[in-house]
Amino acid sequence: MTERSLCALIAYDGTDFSGFQIQANAPYTVQGALEAALEQLTGQSCRVHGSGRTDAGVHAHGQVILTTVGWKHSVDALCQAWNRYLPEAIVIRRVVDAPEGFHPRYSATSRTYRYTVLHPVDGKLENVRRFPLFERFALVEKKTLDIEAMNRAGAALIGEHDFAAFGLPTQGESTLRRLDALFWTAESTGLVRMDSPHLQRLVMTVTANGFLRRMVRNLAGTLLAVGKGAWQVEDVAAALASRDRGRSAPPALPNGLVLERVNYSDYPHLFLEEISGVVL
Repeated sequence: MTERSLCALIAYDGTDFSGFQIQANAPYTVQGALEAALEQLTGQSCRVHGSGRTDAGVHAHGQVILTTVGWKHSVDALCQAWNRYLPEAIVIRRVVDAPEGFHPRYSATSRTYRYTVLHPVDGKLENVRRFPLFERFALVEKKTLDIEAMNRAGAALIGEHDFAAFGLPTQGESTLRRLDALFWTAESTGLVRMDSPHLQRLVMTVTANGFLRRMVRNLAGTLLAVGKGAWQVEDVAAALASRDRGRSAPPALPNGLVLERVNYSDYPHLFLEEISGVVL
């Protein structure tokens, strides 16, 4: 049977996974589940390559993967069949024949993440300790956040900088990255009543040509510190300039983070239909 190079757009709830990539000391990973399901379906041992490694507990809406498999039916048939063998937390959104020379990680020109926070807009959350209906996909802050200050602080991070204060390199030693966008938006449709205050949904959207390990969560945690008044706007620029890993605020929890999409400038039509409806 002729082998085919195929790429797929996938989504997953990362809550119960030890991250995307297979690890010796982490038995349950997204990559491992994808490969196990494909082997059950085809009887072949197929390696799956991802566009990036998401941490334990981090979700994805637009992760891109690549595999080579002997498959004589349509790509739509593979998509449907593969999904039947996967756990409910993972879904294959679409499968296509991979363009020549394509690699989900090395062909990527930028990635976009979203971090979601719920905060009270008309009071403090003092009597409720846990929020099981929300905490799987969002961080719940019990104090009102200053979104304008968070956006002013975030603006200082746009452009090409050494982000050593906010993460560790995934390979090599360079900590230079280009941040193309970073902004917080308040989504009015996210108003939910919990006890007396209303919870409003805030979303940080960040796009860069690459991210250091835990960089997005460190950025989110630092900007949340600004929003709570623990940091001043100028403290963020000072931390960036220091290039000192110890100057970042603690990372935000992983449950609010989603890999929204991966951008490929050399393959502009790849999964275009699926990502064109994403609201950033």
